[in-house]
Formats: sequence, C-alpha cells, structure tokens
Amino acid sequence: MFGTVGRLKVKPGKLDELIATFAGEGREIDGSVAYYIYKVEGKENELILAVVFRDKDSYMRNADDPAQDDQYRKLVNLLEGPPSWEDGEIIATGK
Repeated sequence: MFGTVGRLKVKPGKLDELIATFAGEGREIDGSVAYYIYKVEGKENELILAVVFRDKDSYMRNADDPAQDDQYRKLVNLLEGPPSWEDGEIIATGK
C-alpha cells in the first residue's frame, strides 16, 4: 500500500465544509482504500489527513488526474495556506 499524510490548517468556520467536500466527492477513485481526517488535540482548526491507496501506481494516477486537481483546489480554498505532505509506502498495519 502507498499513501500520503498531510497537515492542514482550516480557515475558521470552514471545518464542516471541508468534511462535506470529502464526503460528497462523489467519484470512484481507482485504487483508493481509505482516508482518515484527524482533528489535532489542543490545536484549533488543525487537521492531519491520511490517505491510503492500493499501491504507488494507483496513487500516482490519482495525483495526475485533472479531477483530483479540481478537488485539491477546492480543499486549498478552505485552508489558511497549502497543506504540507509526506508520501510513502505503508510498511505495517494492524488492529
């Protein structure tokens, strides 16, 4: 599996809209496994976003998709600045 982790600072009052943007995306993303949005404890309007794909090829195809670029631009409009990203191979999972 492959994915990315991002740090986001949401504009005040835009958290619900950001969550709705993810929930209402409405398109099938080939290779997408899951995404998780964490609200950082003790840091108002700060989030961590973790996105999981089946493999790096699926991740890269999505990154190069113009529809993903549109989605990213919608996301950035809800933030105080661009997110920071760390991409990588997922080497262990558990429950």
